[in-house]
Amino acid sequence: MANLNGATTDLRTTFLEVYSVLKSELLNDPAFEWTDGSRQWVERMLDYNVPGGKLNRGLSVIDSYKLLKEGKDLTENEVFLASALGWCIEWLQAYFLVQDDIMDNSQTRRGQPCWYRLPKVGMIAINDGIVLRNHIPRILKNHFREKSYYVDLLDLFNEVEFQTASGQMIDLITTIEGEKDLSKYSLALHRRIVQYKTSYYSFYLPVACALLMAGENLEDHTNVKDVLVNMGIYFQVQDDYLDCFGEPEKIGKIGTDIEDFKCSWLVVKALELCNDEQKKILFEHYGKENPANVAKIKALYNEINLESAFAEYESKSYENITSSIEAHPSKAVQAVLKSFLGKIYKRQK
Repeated sequence: MANLNGATTDLRTTFLEVYSVLKSELLNDPAFEWTDGSRQWVERMLDYNVPGGKLNRGLSVIDSYKLLKEGKDLTENEVFLASALGWCIEWLQAYFLVQDDIMDNSQTRRGQPCWYRLPKVGMIAINDGIVLRNHIPRILKNHFREKSYYVDLLDLFNEVEFQTASGQMIDLITTIEGEKDLSKYSLALHRRIVQYKTSYYSFYLPVACALLMAGENLEDHTNVKDVLVNMGIYFQVQDDYLDCFGEPEKIGKIGTDIEDFKCSWLVVKALELCNDEQKKILFEHYGKENPANVAKIKALYNEINLESAFAEYESKSYENITSSIEAHPSKAVQAVLKSFLGKIYKRQK
């Protein structure tokens, strides 16, 4: 395995090498009697869904752990273990996305057809999602069972999955309520959905994994969790913005928040900014699949200058999060949090 401590090392390449090792272990798991057909199916499913994204969540575990070690070289074993935890998060992400795409009736993901849209996959994708989820404790058992923080890792992944699934639930049932009355959508509700659906697994989980590996007690770092939750909310607002204003080629998917009646930051902000006449347009056309209705909403968003409102939100969020980070007593933890913020500030995809 490549040495990660040199300046020219390709972290992504090393990370992908660990994926191959973990995949091989899972495809030979002694708890199941494999056939060629089942092994080929799972391998194809893993390769299609797990390593195809930006891998930011997984790579962040290694980055965060290195920063917490404050410049000390990592051993090959530390690199492997941090990578394995990073891949557990990528497996969790793959599980969520496979299920999410079915629930949202999505067409594309990461620039290719959603897994369930492939011929001969269809609703088998539901079980594939369950398999993805069950791979996580297999990886943890294989590589962390003897570690003092093994139970903490299991608790962490279980708790974050519960929070994320609960966030997905309130997102889905809110959409049902919203269809009856769009005015029920608010910034407070949007924040609550995002906190649970995105912040915990995308932002808190990678740093929490690194903290546990570094021998820290997570209960001593609730302020870190708070900063990362706010970062996750900022990230999701960016996502909501890009769903409407981003280029599909760059973001890797065709945005459908308007058609899907999502409690998006854009519609919540629009409700705040619109006059009575504009609100009528919003209520009449939001959540309709017809491209003409979608075009009306996008034209309204331009009319009330939502792009400018987003730019203002982005600037204020960056300022507030930076202040929170700089108030943290540990320079190493500050470095971890600043590294996260730097990766997402003013992103285009």
